[in-house]
Amino acid sequence: MRNKKLIPFEVIQKAVVGEPEAVDAVLRHYTAYIKYLSMYKGHINDDTQDRLKAKLVEAILKFRFDGFVKKNV
Repeated sequence: MRNKKLIPFEVIQKAVVGEPEAVDAVLRHYTAYIKYLSMYKGHINDDTQDRLKAKLVEAILKFRFDGFVKKNV
């Protein structure tokens, strides 16, 4: 059985090449965690949230699959 908390490999592949829908899917997946990390004194800091989203997009576009092999499970 697949883990529902993981982003499908195909979505990650598409996000890495810059497909907007896939990048948006990854951002949506991490939205709650980004909001949690952006909390300061009980409120979401919008600047921190925007910075974290930008860093995530940057990391997605820099990611390379060199050395990774998808295994059929």
